[in-house]
Amino acid sequence: MYGFEAMTFNIHGGYLEAIVRGHRSELLTASDYNNLCQCETLDDIKMHLSATEYGPYLQNGDLGENGVIGFGTGDHNMLESAHHANILIHFGHVIVWSSLAWKEPSPLHTTTIVEKCTLKLVDEYKHMLCQATEPLATFLEYITWIDGICLAKPIVWPLLAFDVLGLNFVVMRYGHMIDNVVLIVTGTLHERDVQELLEKCHPLGMFDSIATLAVAQNMRELYRLVLVDTPLAPYFSERITSEDLDDMNIEIMRNTLYKAYLEDFYQFCQKLGGATSEIMSDLLAFEADRRAVNITINSIGTELTRDDRKKLYSNFGLLYPYGHEELAVCEDIDQVRAVMEKYPPYQSIFAKMSYGESQMLDKAFYEEEVKRLCLAFEQQFHYGVFFAYMRLREQEIRNLMWISECVAQNQKTRVHDSVVFIF
Repeated sequence: MYGFEAMTFNIHGGYLEAIVRGHRSELLTASDYNNLCQCETLDDIKMHLSATEYGPYLQNGDLGENGVIGFGTGDHNMLESAHHANILIHFGHVIVWSSLAWKEPSPLHTTTIVEKCTLKLVDEYKHMLCQATEPLATFLEYITWIDGICLAKPIVWPLLAFDVLGLNFVVMRYGHMIDNVVLIVTGTLHERDVQELLEKCHPLGMFDSIATLAVAQNMRELYRLVLVDTPLAPYFSERITSEDLDDMNIEIMRNTLYKAYLEDFYQFCQKLGGATSEIMSDLLAFEADRRAVNITINSIGTELTRDDRKKLYSNFGLLYPYGHEELAVCEDIDQVRAVMEKYPPYQSIFAKMSYGESQMLDKAFYEEEVKRLCLAFEQQFHYGVFFAYMRLREQEIRNLMWISECVAQNQKTRVHDSVVFIF
């Protein structure tokens, strides 16, 4: 399991591994969640969180040591598009830097709580990235993205404005960039205002030349700017042509890029070798398989052909290649279930669901993922702990969002439906 990395890992990686393990101890416990679920108002939630590591970020006029005072003004709608299996969200605001005290808006909103909690995660990530040396710095660049699972069919949520059960954060910076670039492409197609588009970009996916994309006059020019001015150039040049920007469904484009990105990250981890390769291979394979299942379920009944569906599956994972062949021809959720039950690691996930039911599938996947992420901390001298911590922290933010929305909309009977306990 361990190679010579045990002898040299602490020279460059020991400090940051200690930092991230310390951050892990700050995650909310089951006791914290039980207390939060008893809250009657958002102010009660804020008061409880003020006693945790989120406290400095939730205080009026004091949001951290870097002078970050919040997210810039603009459209406060977090929900960019609702999907059956996943909801792609953009936190809607660029970070604002100022030495002036910032007063929290009144009354308190769910988006405010989520933005402040996300801001803590951003600060922690930036600190680790600044301290990292190669190859850890490159690894950290890979591990900050938001994963918008594709081809989801828009629906109207009956109770909540955005159902966090469908949210799927995946932590990778290039993925944030993918979301931001796709957002710019979509806005350009619909002639949206440049400043409005930039305000909707996620802070972890910002790069110096992103503003140049918004001044493109047509799709061909936009494609050229993407190839020249963005870090995503290799993914675009290999998978997408300028004609695709006009004709390709935007979610298919997004998932084509994510497929290229996940495969790239997987290969990078394989090259690192040792415990990092072993642990990350398992975690990324699980992510690839979950994406394959979600793509299959959400494309059932759509115009996407079986061959096109198969092209969106990542070329690794437990399901690759034979499971992909079977998923590509599935026409309902029970057929998907039959395929997945052939693979022992996924039998327990589908055992929690009734036949014909898919609503609880996301939570079952999240619970399985949390178990795997926690196991990553049982070993030392590897980079998987950074990936695991970021994923666990974003699961925590999803939990807080769900609880806050249930409290805000007086739906406390549903408050336990989507909370995934980490400890």
